[in-house]
Amino acid sequence: MRKKVVGFALCAMLFALCLPASAQQAKKVARIGYLSGTDPATDSIRSEPFRAALRKLGYIEGQNITIEYRYAEGKRDRAGELAAELVRLQVDIIVVQGGDFWIRAAMNATKTVPILLTGQGPDPVKAGYIESLARPGGNVTGFTFLTAELGGKRLELLKEAVPKLARVAVLYDPATAGITREVKEDFPVVARALRLTVQPWEVRDVDGLEKVLAALNKERPDGLYAPSAGPVITANQKRIADFALKRRIPSMYANRAAVEAGGLMYYGADLVHSYQRVAYYVDRILKGAKPADLPVEQPTKFEFVINLKTAKQIGLTIPPDLLARATKIIR
Repeated sequence: MRKKVVGFALCAMLFALCLPASAQQAKKVARIGYLSGTDPATDSIRSEPFRAALRKLGYIEGQNITIEYRYAEGKRDRAGELAAELVRLQVDIIVVQGGDFWIRAAMNATKTVPILLTGQGPDPVKAGYIESLARPGGNVTGFTFLTAELGGKRLELLKEAVPKLARVAVLYDPATAGITREVKEDFPVVARALRLTVQPWEVRDVDGLEKVLAALNKERPDGLYAPSAGPVITANQKRIADFALKRRIPSMYANRAAVEAGGLMYYGADLVHSYQRVAYYVDRILKGAKPADLPVEQPTKFEFVINLKTAKQIGLTIPPDLLARATKIIR
């Protein structure tokens, strides 16, 4: 009888010792680093779908996942500091919301923590982030938006909206990797086929933007295109959209928020679907998958948004067949 009592006591003790370990394991909270070159308000068009997609996969902030947000608010000199800070926090993954500058900041900060691309930036293979789309080979994987290909398509849609379009002003930040080649080499090829003249305008800072807009006020181009390349242009999309609206210049953007703020048209990857895929990568990696083995995806769903209210304000009649192809019309 005494042996049985001792046996039960021993089992109870072992069970009690196991409980804290099990409870601790059950309470393990994944930590995600989120590095953005912009500010929370500008970035919300991306961060909100990302959080929603995580919730659908069962990841609830404050319960089984923590997201450490770091916003540079357009200040490039903070990129390295913020990326290093996320690494010191021992995050499980770094999600980079930004182009080449921010991606490289994360890559310089760590060679081991998985880094997720969210679509922006140049071709990841040509830029040297990964070995190939199918087998990235390092600690970087995620999503690429095919920036160069989309730029040509945007010019084509702008020409369809404005058949008499002849001169298009393109605002870009030359410090953003890949954009200078795209504007000065790729765009002219597309432009010639469309019988357009592309006029590149460099925007390096806020003062530079104001000078460019003042010059465009005198130049009066037939159209304006603002790629979402560089923190200054991204952070000032509304300012650019307001300028185009007041000067009655048809405009195309690489940022949907600019069209919702009064720009004419947006064409690009479906952000909600894209960020659902980013959340998918987070899920796979947290469950043990290695970034080196997860292929980099390209967009399969696209959005074409037309602000019909803006079209009426600038006196532009959008062709019916173009309106029919829009995925969203703002009235």
